[in-house]
Amino acid sequence: MERSELQRKTAVATLSVVSNTVLVALKLAVGLSTGAVSIISEALHSAMDLLAAIIALLAVRISGRQADEDHPYGHGKYENISGAVEALLIFVAAGWIIYEAIHKLMKPTPLESVGWGVLVMLISAVANTIVSARLFKVGKETDSLALQADAWHLRTDVYTSVGVMVGLGLILGGKLLFPQSNLDWLDPVAAIGVALLIIKAAWELTAEAVAGLLDTGLGAEDREWIVEYLRKLQPRVCGYHHLHTRKGGATRYIEMHLIVDASLSLSEGHHVTDEVMAALRERFPRVRVTIHTEPCGEDCDELCQAGCFLPPDKRHTRQPSQ
Repeated sequence: MERSELQRKTAVATLSVVSNTVLVALKLAVGLSTGAVSIISEALHSAMDLLAAIIALLAVRISGRQADEDHPYGHGKYENISGAVEALLIFVAAGWIIYEAIHKLMKPTPLESVGWGVLVMLISAVANTIVSARLFKVGKETDSLALQADAWHLRTDVYTSVGVMVGLGLILGGKLLFPQSNLDWLDPVAAIGVALLIIKAAWELTAEAVAGLLDTGLGAEDREWIVEYLRKLQPRVCGYHHLHTRKGGATRYIEMHLIVDASLSLSEGHHVTDEVMAALRERFPRVRVTIHTEPCGEDCDELCQAGCFLPPDKRHTRQPSQ
């Protein structure tokens, strides 16, 4: 990873840590003073965001280290681990919020100074909108799962903050317009809504993080692009097989056997391989490519035929053994 890229990732991850620290303090102070479980749940949500931001910062720093003897493929999967841990934290926070909200519904208590709650939720929504936008921008440009996971944390916080703000606003409006009405039940209901949104985000984040840890291949669109690119190199390229792809952190890994025209010289075959590797590196930033080049032979098995670009009448089929 280039030093400038690592510095950008570190800077925006640090911004997230600072922003979440301030928001946790604000929400906790207002939540405890008003007794609003939705605000306290949002404080816990932001605390989880803060912990996630710290984990993301550490993951970015570690994943930026160069490959070494113990980690010959680099440290990119630390970002996947970070994403998985962040998702687990979200599930824990959601469970606690639902527990507290149900308790509040069963034993309701009047809320005080609701206006302060509306204000702090507005501040939270604006701050997290700005920070999450920055995290998404840098995360997508650097293909950083840790930063994008952190951005999703904050984007979810924006939605939940707006939801809580609307709930508190309805309670405040109800008390002003209808003093005898009791709308305090909207507070725990809003908190449960917060929890459901958090669970959804956690599930999506878990799937993406675990996919990288399990060496899941690149998406169908990327694989189709690779095959179509190779097909355009006919007649020099006759086909391919053993195309394997995976992703660890921001780094993609592509391996394949490239079948070239048997009439090509060793130098020409090597040139074709270099051409393919250059195209893959242009298409997929931060990619490591391994290609085994071999001539198109007269003894093709089913695997070879599956990736063959030659018309059926020109393929060399392996004869069944007698």
